[in-house]
Amino acid sequence: MSAVGYTTPWSVEPGQLVELGLSCDRRVESVRICRLDTQATQFANWPIEATSAPVAHRSFDHGSYLRLHREQLAKAPTVQGIRFELLLTRNEGARTILEAGSVRLSLNDGALALEIANDLLFTREVPQRVWLIVELGLDGGEPFFKLKSHDFLAPYEFKQHVRDAEWKLQERDMLFGASTSRNELTLNARFAAIRLETSDGPIAWDFPTVLPTGPITSSGGPVPLALDVVNQPTFCVTSARWDGSSFDPRLVPSHYDAVHCHDDDMGPLQWPASHRVMVPEDAKPGVYAFQAEWDGGYERIVFFVTSARAASPLLYLLPTATYLAYADEYLPDHLYEWKCDDRGHRFAIANSLKSLYDYHSDLSGVSICSYRKPKVTLRDDYNYPLCGCPHNLPVDLHFLRFCHENGIALDIVTDHDLHRHGIEALRGHRAVVTGSHPEYMSTEMEGALRQFAAEGGSIAYLGGNGFAGTVAFKDDMMELRRSPLESGRTWDGPISEQYLSITNEPGGYLRSRGRGEFSLVGGAISLMGFDGARPFTRTPESRAPQYAWLFEGVESDTFGSEGIVLGAAAGYEVDATSRALGTSSDTTVIARATDFPASFFQDPSRWYEGGGEERAGRRCAEMTLRNLAAGGLIFSASSVAWCGALPVGKAMNDAGRITLNLLNHFSALQNMGSTPKASEGSVS
Repeated sequence: MSAVGYTTPWSVEPGQLVELGLSCDRRVESVRICRLDTQATQFANWPIEATSAPVAHRSFDHGSYLRLHREQLAKAPTVQGIRFELLLTRNEGARTILEAGSVRLSLNDGALALEIANDLLFTREVPQRVWLIVELGLDGGEPFFKLKSHDFLAPYEFKQHVRDAEWKLQERDMLFGASTSRNELTLNARFAAIRLETSDGPIAWDFPTVLPTGPITSSGGPVPLALDVVNQPTFCVTSARWDGSSFDPRLVPSHYDAVHCHDDDMGPLQWPASHRVMVPEDAKPGVYAFQAEWDGGYERIVFFVTSARAASPLLYLLPTATYLAYADEYLPDHLYEWKCDDRGHRFAIANSLKSLYDYHSDLSGVSICSYRKPKVTLRDDYNYPLCGCPHNLPVDLHFLRFCHENGIALDIVTDHDLHRHGIEALRGHRAVVTGSHPEYMSTEMEGALRQFAAEGGSIAYLGGNGFAGTVAFKDDMMELRRSPLESGRTWDGPISEQYLSITNEPGGYLRSRGRGEFSLVGGAISLMGFDGARPFTRTPESRAPQYAWLFEGVESDTFGSEGIVLGAAAGYEVDATSRALGTSSDTTVIARATDFPASFFQDPSRWYEGGGEERAGRRCAEMTLRNLAAGGLIFSASSVAWCGALPVGKAMNDAGRITLNLLNHFSALQNMGSTPKASEGSVS
């Protein structure tokens, strides 16, 4: 990719400023704003300001570590020693554990080395993946180095005096996990309980369980000192004090007072803005992009314009949490069979970008990321290598274009907006319409949707595997901790580290907390596969008079036999009901898809009373309608591929008729107060 970038913020309302941070190895000839959710790309005549920062080739700063600036150290009394706890994970080649003045403690392929004033004092093999106490201090005025493990079954202890050594610990920055030169990868390790022994007593840092907003302040000593945390390591992880008595960091914070640094961590980027634009007050909500152009090519950097006020009965919820979770996914082709190539995935691999589906180089899972980074797989021309077809944003654009062609007006809100504003983001609308794959939600988002439905609103869930995973947001960052039950093609975290560092609430499935898919929309993921999708067939229950409106004009009992996602309406990930897991009795299955290829595998977390025979009979997708007590409805398409089965342009098919019937019916339902007046604020 010749150009990559990101916008700040990611979504804006009309009248707000959006800035582009662009990295390009070509001479950029022009930058234009284009709208992507219309049938033909539309270029907006918005005045774009080129900033004083020229377009240039920008770099990625990988690797997290801890840093105590020399200015901070200068405030401290004379430092006579250092003590900290260390758990080494997987490290190949040369790494730095500690750099402090004339002292350097390093690791080279498992061998620890101590240097003072460039003089190598010793090397020694050290245990990996076990907590160690590392100590540099004075014993009767004589310097010593000590290493001791916490493993009682395999005890390890080493102590050596280092005669004639000059410490000089305060003349430069003190770094934990990196060298000043940064000419090597940072250390993959956990740190905890950092202590400086000074002439006036100890100065200490303990890591909080909640993600800090800035440097970590010390305790002890005459003045507090600030320890910098560089490049977003992982907080709220178990330390040497964790004994298995509790999995909740809110109950035992001292068991989670460690931080995990990785050599491929990348915090929010701080690239200078190359261009900025003030979104006009009359701009229509939708999906937009900065299009950076050069001789022979271009790339598009996506952002979203949301609705400032309710202007349509229907509100479209753009699944930006899912977009961010998948962005820059590795999909290493030695593990997964690629059905098509994609330049975004190649770029992510080449530049060590990571998604929340990937794992770090030491095999721990990537759990936190920022939208202040290039999202190179978030493109309108993107095809998912595992399917060889569109996925996420392009499928949602396909739906929005269908709505434009058929006169369906939609207001726009993003997941990030819904999390920030809660139920107020939904008020004034009769129905919320989801994207194709609203998989991840904060509890604030899910709670707002529940309240909306309880107050009489309707939900058109036009996707599959939605309302499933818990995420937390903090400014531009989003965090996801995966449950051990979520086995499949991605990493699983230990149960002890399922709690989120942003909020300290449990991560994993929403359903594990009495929320989520089954109890809200009626079903949850039942199958996932990357081969041929299947059509739906109406159930006898769908013949009831109260459902006639949904199938008006539908010519066949079987529908959805074509589509841009795996060739039909039920595919990739599909949902099915389960009374045992929480499907409400007011939920009716109105269509079912069966006969999926053997390559589609079933959700391993479901248990079936009837054993293998019942499990085999539940290899299906189930489209549902739920009648709510407050008068609203919840429709579930039950398939990530559903929106991809809609027709293009002026064409029409049965999937299109059902979707139009649904949206028109939801628009006419009376709830949530008076009908909002149409205005220029809605997508049409």
